[in-house]
Amino acid sequence: MRKHWPAAVVLTLLAAVMLAPFLYMISVSLMSETELLRWPPPLVPHAPTAANYLAALEGLPYERVLLNTAVLAGCVMIGQVLTSAAAGYAFARLRFHGRDGAFSILVATLVIPAILLVLPRFFLLRGLGWVDTYRGLVSTELVSVAGIFLMRQAFQTLPREVEEAARLDGAGEWTLFWRVMLPLAKPAVATVALLAFIDQWRSLLWPLVVTRSAQMEVAEVALAHFHTTYLANWPYLMAAAVLITLPVLLAGLLAQRYVMQGLRITGAELRS
Repeated sequence: MRKHWPAAVVLTLLAAVMLAPFLYMISVSLMSETELLRWPPPLVPHAPTAANYLAALEGLPYERVLLNTAVLAGCVMIGQVLTSAAAGYAFARLRFHGRDGAFSILVATLVIPAILLVLPRFFLLRGLGWVDTYRGLVSTELVSVAGIFLMRQAFQTLPREVEEAARLDGAGEWTLFWRVMLPLAKPAVATVALLAFIDQWRSLLWPLVVTRSAQMEVAEVALAHFHTTYLANWPYLMAAAVLITLPVLLAGLLAQRYVMQGLRITGAELRS
């Protein structure tokens, strides 16, 4: 254990650096505006108050924003898990002409800046009449190249013996994928699901482009508008930010064990 203490110290310091902004955000959200404006600015509220959260709930249509963001993040999460698992299984286990070349091209698309695809996607959805709808929000996000890559690495780590035993028992390709291989790749599935959920919950650019009405605002768009309205009131802004962050924090805590297993599996495959 003694030889590992330098790494433990470094990791603890890095964790503290990562957590410090979030903890200070919570601290400021519990302060009054007068207390925050004192010099030097306090790190911890002397008289914590929940008034900022009540004001943020009044100024931010939280229920509607939460529903819109949950629909976006939930539908995209399910879509990306299904498409990533199916494509990852095909690239890892099936043999077909051009498989490796197609996978290389797919991975190469990761270097394309996302901003280049915004206008083509918007014109396409406008032609379909899907602007300012849930279909417009969700439809362009259902495939994740990073998710396909992660699932491919996970399926490649699974033993061939399990696959061969299932085939001997008469399992077809769909049964093998859905009932045998996919349950074994549960940690990777949880990782893809969590990453998709978090990515869509904090999405700003695409929802800002494809939605127009206040009824379709998602978390980051509503928070940006809230920031414009209460530009000088940082306790209100921090309270609103905490409310928007809570669902992501809970999702991360619930899926932490599976995500760590998935990252270990795919990391081991990459090293090999």
